[in-house]
Amino acid sequence: MPEYTIDELAQAADVTVRNIRAYQTRDLLPTPRREGRRNVYGDAHLARLRLISSLLDRGFTLSNIGDVLEAFDRGGDMADLLGLEAAITSPWSAELPTHLSALELRAMFGGEVRPSRIRRAVQMGLLKPDGLGFQVPSPRLLHVGADLVKAGIPLDVLLDHIAELREDMERVARRYVHLIEREIFDTFGEDTLPPPEAQGRLTELIQRVRPMARTVVEVELSGALERAIRQVLGDRLERVIAARDT
Repeated sequence: MPEYTIDELAQAADVTVRNIRAYQTRDLLPTPRREGRRNVYGDAHLARLRLISSLLDRGFTLSNIGDVLEAFDRGGDMADLLGLEAAITSPWSAELPTHLSALELRAMFGGEVRPSRIRRAVQMGLLKPDGLGFQVPSPRLLHVGADLVKAGIPLDVLLDHIAELREDMERVARRYVHLIEREIFDTFGEDTLPPPEAQGRLTELIQRVRPMARTVVEVELSGALERAIRQVLGDRLERVIAARDT
């Protein structure tokens, strides 16, 4: 399971270290594990931070959130609900953000780095200003982008395609999540939480669903890529042959 320092946890949850300490003071976060002279956090802390942020965005105050969590912790049947919370809100990727200086970013993308493109990358969440450099939420995606730019794809074109691909992925994700919601959660009634006796089973199910979702997407994407490549190369070959025959 991923482990985080408080700085790494803050980056992964998109909150400040100061906020984390404030939540700890209010007993909104579980106590971290102590290793030597440092505190170690896990996915349960990250899930709880994301839940707190979501509730704050919906207009809850910290006092309201504290009352809800305290009621959860007091209830003998709330442990499964908190486990369900962690299964739903914990990250689907163990990838940790990294930091790049402006010089490092320029070294990766060369002359393609321009202020307008950096602003667009920030707007898309691919980069986040951090001091004199940038926080990179997904280093793997950044390195793929750098490789494609080195292969000759203009950065503007690449950003356009990432934006379109993100919309496609949002549709795929919503379709999969709506399937789970409709066929599983809605069986307990719309806009209601599953009963306590079902929450443990649902937690296990959601944990199994995660690798299932990745497998479905990987298999279908691989097949679609094979078909698309054959079609594109086949069409190009036909055009070349036709041009030679004329």
